[in-house]
Amino acid sequence: MPLVRIDVNQGRTPEQLRALSRGIHDAILAEYGIPERDYFHVLTEHPQGQIFAQDAGLGFERTPDVVMIQIFTQGGRGRESKQSLFAAIAGKLAAMGVGGEDVFIGYVENSAEDWSFGFGRAQYVTGELVVPKK
Repeated sequence: MPLVRIDVNQGRTPEQLRALSRGIHDAILAEYGIPERDYFHVLTEHPQGQIFAQDAGLGFERTPDVVMIQIFTQGGRGRESKQSLFAAIAGKLAAMGVGGEDVFIGYVENSAEDWSFGFGRAQYVTGELVVPKK
């Protein structure tokens, strides 16, 4: 059930944007084995000059095609699992022409009590995994 935020510069087609989102989701499905319908993405396009993504001293340059990805998910996965996910996402995006230097991922973990899927409840904490009766 990760929540994924994707930020890109304007200039891609609607089909390319959908493909970016889908590629990231497919990588998460493959690596984490989550259900297909755990698909929560927010994709935002920004005018040129609103995304700043330098190399942080690593010795490479990013292009205007940078894809900034934030993944919010429940904690508990190990370093190897995360590294495998990062590689899978980079691989999916590379197949779409996004260079490895342009894939930036921030990974944020939290706990079950930090999620509400609606109706003002933290379903994983309360055990109310169905729509409440009125």
